[in-house]
Amino acid sequence: MKQLLILSFAFLAITGCRKIEVDGEKEIFVVTKEVTPVGVVSNTITLSGKITKDTTLYAKDVNYLSGLVYITKGVTLTIQEGATVKGKSGLDVASLVICRGAKLIAKGTADKPIVFTSASQNPQSGDWGGIVLLGTAKVNQALTWKGAAVTGLTSVEGGVNDTEIGYGLAGSGDAAFPTGNDADNSGILQYVRIEYAGYAYQPDNELNSLTMAGVGSGTTIDHIQVTYAKDDAYEWFGGTVNCKYLIAYKTQDDDFDTDFGFSGNVQFGIVLRDSAIADISKSEAFESDNDGKGSTLSPKTTAVFSNITAIGPRIDPTYGKGNTLFLAGAQIRRNSGISIMNSIFAGWPTGLLIDASTGTAVDKNIDDSTIRVRNCTFAGNTVNVKYVVNGTPTGASDASILTWFSNAYHGNTILTTAAPDVLKLIQPFNYTNPDFTPYASAGSFSSAIGSLGVAGHLDYKINGSFTDTKLQNAFFEKVTFRGGVATSGTNQTWWKGWTVWK
Repeated sequence: MKQLLILSFAFLAITGCRKIEVDGEKEIFVVTKEVTPVGVVSNTITLSGKITKDTTLYAKDVNYLSGLVYITKGVTLTIQEGATVKGKSGLDVASLVICRGAKLIAKGTADKPIVFTSASQNPQSGDWGGIVLLGTAKVNQALTWKGAAVTGLTSVEGGVNDTEIGYGLAGSGDAAFPTGNDADNSGILQYVRIEYAGYAYQPDNELNSLTMAGVGSGTTIDHIQVTYAKDDAYEWFGGTVNCKYLIAYKTQDDDFDTDFGFSGNVQFGIVLRDSAIADISKSEAFESDNDGKGSTLSPKTTAVFSNITAIGPRIDPTYGKGNTLFLAGAQIRRNSGISIMNSIFAGWPTGLLIDASTGTAVDKNIDDSTIRVRNCTFAGNTVNVKYVVNGTPTGASDASILTWFSNAYHGNTILTTAAPDVLKLIQPFNYTNPDFTPYASAGSFSSAIGSLGVAGHLDYKINGSFTDTKLQNAFFEKVTFRGGVATSGTNQTWWKGWTVWK
């Protein structure tokens, strides 16, 4: 991969092109100064290669990423509220990589969100690579480094160069990284939109719109909207970061992908899929693995998600049943121990898929209560609960998994339709003007709608619950509703104003 090395002089007012010779390698930096008709100085800033000094990108400037941009160890990239950063397409597709020990400070506001988008005049999904956050929190993998397997290291997908991201070469890290610091801090992302990102470097080796690898709980991530992701909208590779208020809109592959021992918490999210857009690898709102082999390596993937509204492709007759490449609302497989609470899955081919086909049978994590699916509503799915058998039979089946899911103690609800008068959400399937707000009269509404004729499913309940021990930590806001949006208050409007639906 050709490396264009560039010093971070993005804040300087330089006109023209300046070439700098450093350590025998040519470093190229371009800043063009433009004066607008109203007299405001607006620079065109292009970042490329390794950024080795603290840098700020401003809202008044035209900011570009060219190729793989590495924010190196000890360096902070700050992006001003209201700024737009455009990733360039081409042979050397743009991506922003925050190396281990570096920070990204991108604090937008509801009035002035920060936008990462395509530099193309006709933007398309996959125009640029996305954002990669790397931290030093625990990961259940090992990476061969200088002939030895180093526990807690993992390669990052998408063509990211391991030698540049803090693994001990070129002055960007040291051999002692990581420290296994679960409280690691990779920065702040608030009120940020990430548009048209995701890049297939090779088959099954892609960049996601927002990749978080080993990101620690000291990192702040909330109010993020990912639109038109080419691969996954959000993917966590290990780590402990906690996230709130996440939106995935018209993703191609998976919306929330968890791997390599991710054990953080996520609350309040919205998924809205386009019935025509799906990936050859099969598309889901959730895809969760412990690792690719379904191993027993620790830490185990035990993330907890609560209050997610996941709207699938198969609801409105206008759009038909959707692309045949859609698989499930949630696929839990490969020895994952993820839990999903107080959430809504509507309009999927399969609502919940427990896939034990690879590695240690994932249903064992149901047996010991590691996996928990509680107080969730499944509406208008073709099949609500499905099981894929392990090569070594465990005795689990479609029927046994449905019995577990349907146990009254778990508080789950199945509805045969997701029609508005049944699901009680205003316009969740509207692609350009959606409204995920529950009916004002819904409250703790219950009725006999959607009865399966089994215990625990005679009532449709829209209220949530936080009695589960996995929801008792201080991160989770103890609310009374299911899904990502409330009928009133701050949690009714959090997804409005700073977002774009087009």
